[in-house]
Amino acid sequence: MLALAGLSACATERPGHPDLHPAAKDDTSPARLFDGMGPHRRPVTTVSRDAQRYFDQGLTWAYAFNHDEAIRSFTEAARLDPSCAMAWWGIALAHGPHINNPAMSPEASAAAWDAIQRAMALRGHASPVERALIEALATRYAEPAPDDRAPLDRAYADAMRAVWHAHRADGDVGTLFAEAMMDLRPWDLWTQAGDPNEGTPEIVATLEAVLALDPDNPGANHLYIHAMEASRSPERALHAADRLRTLVPASGHLVHMPSHIDARLGQWTKASEANEAAIRADADYRRLVPRQGFYRVYMAHNHHFLAWASMMEGRRQAALDAAREMVRSIPDESLDAAAPMFDPVMAIVYDVQKRFGMWDELLAEPGPDPRLPITGAMWRFSRGLAHAAAGDPAKARHEQRLFREAVERIPGDAFMYNNTPAAVMGIAQAMLEGEIAYAEGDPERAIQHLTHAVALEDQLRYMEPAEWIQPVRHALASVLIAQRRLADAEAVLREDLRRNPGNGWSLIGLVKCLEADPARASEAADARARLDRAWARADIRPSMPCLCVPDPVKAPG
Repeated sequence: MLALAGLSACATERPGHPDLHPAAKDDTSPARLFDGMGPHRRPVTTVSRDAQRYFDQGLTWAYAFNHDEAIRSFTEAARLDPSCAMAWWGIALAHGPHINNPAMSPEASAAAWDAIQRAMALRGHASPVERALIEALATRYAEPAPDDRAPLDRAYADAMRAVWHAHRADGDVGTLFAEAMMDLRPWDLWTQAGDPNEGTPEIVATLEAVLALDPDNPGANHLYIHAMEASRSPERALHAADRLRTLVPASGHLVHMPSHIDARLGQWTKASEANEAAIRADADYRRLVPRQGFYRVYMAHNHHFLAWASMMEGRRQAALDAAREMVRSIPDESLDAAAPMFDPVMAIVYDVQKRFGMWDELLAEPGPDPRLPITGAMWRFSRGLAHAAAGDPAKARHEQRLFREAVERIPGDAFMYNNTPAAVMGIAQAMLEGEIAYAEGDPERAIQHLTHAVALEDQLRYMEPAEWIQPVRHALASVLIAQRRLADAEAVLREDLRRNPGNGWSLIGLVKCLEADPARASEAADARARLDRAWARADIRPSMPCLCVPDPVKAPG
């Protein structure tokens, strides 16, 4: 169980990930050929034209991180041509770990081992590069599967490096090598300062070489976005993002992927549009494939990302609709199978209500499913914030006590995606204490606690959407504005705009700060123009960066 004492010490720890890989035996969906799978082809040694078609589709689905659908396609290729070694290779590949699920279940390990043994037995009839790929993948699995698979993952990456060096004109080989390297450090390619971690320069160089050879390779474009999004230069992946907007229209996840770069560049409208398109693609997919397995996590991610981007655009109704649809879209059976995987994002409705100051609606919102302890704690935090914003610190203190109790009930092995629950709950505790202090009439203590919350937020590892949805700087700047400490507020807001470019919330505060000084009228006009562009689609125009603090100064527009 978690305790609030000492939470800040946990901020930079990496979370552990339970085994949430779907068991192949639970999959009853038939294989089928899909429209809209894009142009990528990889001829393999087979006597069946249809087996080739299913192999190509399986590889594209694997590149699109729909591993269950990839397994179905590769399995159908193997049924159509049991002698096709690469079909069995594909089955083994798609059962393996990946950056969003580095664990392997016993069922997945057994299926991968069996498939790669079949591929090894058939590799004598394969081409040289196919034999090399099969032999490299054979280093990734063992029977029995070890508790610690890190040596296997390292062996596979090393083997794929050798294959890449021997086949530098083969874009798929480079893509597979880069992914093998990325799997060694899931979501940990760059430091928080934006410096490359070990292996990252090789990953980036490999993917750039592949894209020079094969600009439309869906896997290379996908992985390049992930490789660059946490760097200091996410704009380097803009060409990859633009390609993926239309390259594989059947894959909602690939259609969504440009939004990771859009968000880093402050292009929130484009980020929203990418996720709206992804949701439409996945709706078509869901009609054809009623049981999506692990891919349901990616489908929920589109709604979650859309809610976040819409919040940054000032689109209250769109954000709330996306948040509610995300929660509705996750069936009870998915929570039974993988509640810990969904728990970190299920507070999104409360996040939207906090963002837009919907205090009455938030307080009327029912509590979450008891299988979601992280969401339960965030519900209590949100209620405390609502009471503080409404000027009732006594009720906020009551909710704060319930929040602490809820944190204590979070299991010790609970996880977020790239941070720990302890790190996130530490921010919540500090922010709530600051908001209550402000409601109690102690702005200096509020500033102290909110400044601490900002420091904790800055320690979070990169994730999109951010694992703390509403930047604490918005609340801190609002208190500073209310106290007429406009220079301090301006510094806070400019730093937030550096971290979250193009967000209208900080621009609202910046306009207020600048317009208070007649000598800065030109700067104020420029900030107002940026705000108007950023919030061209907004359905509200609040007067403070955070609606948790009443506005003592005339609104900017």
